[in-house]
Amino acid sequence: MNSQTFLLQLLGILIASRIFAELAVRLNFPSVIGELLAGVALGPSLLGWVEPVQTFRLLAEIGIILLLFEVGLETDVMQLVRAGAKSIIVALSGFILPFVLGFALCFWVFGLGMLVSLFVAGTITATSIGITLRVLSDLHRQHSHEAQVILGAAVIDDILGILLLALLYEFSVSGNIDFAESGKVLLFVVVFFLLAPVAAKLMSAIIQHVDRASDLPGLIPTSIVSLVLFFAWLAHAIGAPELLGGFAAGLALSRRFFLPFGMAMHGNPGFNEQVTKQMMPIINLFTPIFFVVVGLSLNLRQVDWNSIFVYAFAGSLFLVAVAGKIVGSLFLREPMHVRWAVGISMVPRGEVGLIFAELGRVNGILVDNVYAATIIVIALTTLLPPFVLRAFYNRYGDRFDQAG
Repeated sequence: MNSQTFLLQLLGILIASRIFAELAVRLNFPSVIGELLAGVALGPSLLGWVEPVQTFRLLAEIGIILLLFEVGLETDVMQLVRAGAKSIIVALSGFILPFVLGFALCFWVFGLGMLVSLFVAGTITATSIGITLRVLSDLHRQHSHEAQVILGAAVIDDILGILLLALLYEFSVSGNIDFAESGKVLLFVVVFFLLAPVAAKLMSAIIQHVDRASDLPGLIPTSIVSLVLFFAWLAHAIGAPELLGGFAAGLALSRRFFLPFGMAMHGNPGFNEQVTKQMMPIINLFTPIFFVVVGLSLNLRQVDWNSIFVYAFAGSLFLVAVAGKIVGSLFLREPMHVRWAVGISMVPRGEVGLIFAELGRVNGILVDNVYAATIIVIALTTLLPPFVLRAFYNRYGDRFDQAG
């Protein structure tokens, strides 16, 4: 892509995301729906003006990293810790149930091969934390108890997804699982999460000290965006990218760093307010790009809309994908309206599901109608939950207020 084309397409993404988001809000829909539909409209599904090329994917990753940094700034650490056990329950049940049910559906009901069944099942274990957090923010529920449970569960879900992706990719390449190689990924994940809070606390202290001593404006956004880029590179560099066939481990883990980094800054209210004020324009610029790129990646033209198999398989897989997440949340010892809110919030697959599906397609595992049906399920589980979640809170919001 030449620079002229890139600038023109980026212009289209920014303008379209704003217009579609404004229309969505005026129609009383979540703004994220407008941004997702902007990507669907601009991309190969409809107009075909913009392709989800690597450059836009990288800009999108910066967007989701900054969104999680913002979440970290607003997260009460103790509240997140108190939700820890519940988050683990939601994450494990919401990971295991869709995988087991999805595999059973593919392998025994539709007679698909072992590897195909494993990849499809892996695809529906994912949860897109960005979409859910954006909707909760629009509904002013980002500080609620259920939001902390969802946040913790989505983080754990991402880690489990990375490990599963590593295992499946190794199995697809060699026909067996090399636990030594997979162990390296697991070791990296553990070390990363042990060191991330310590490094975050140290770096936030350094930034605060230098900011007080500096007379030049712009130190905070420059430092934080630089850290975004550095940790994205670092995690990708040592996250066994060959094993995962690309960027999955590196970028997913790098964005996990900025949740504790934001929480480390949360301890100083005055500095936290200053960081929020300076970072919000950058966050508001990059975050919509992420959701547009998710929409761009949904190529609905690849679907054979005349195939009975596509409808039957996609419909069955969609039910399994939704039920697996909802049922998992019902294990919580919470009022029923909280359980349902958590379950619905864990349904969106978004970019995480697309990573699985794309890796399966590139390696010739998910082909033709199986890939098309999988894309339909990812699209439905990405686009529908924001509508359902808003309707749910509109209907039962008074119960949450009374409980609060």
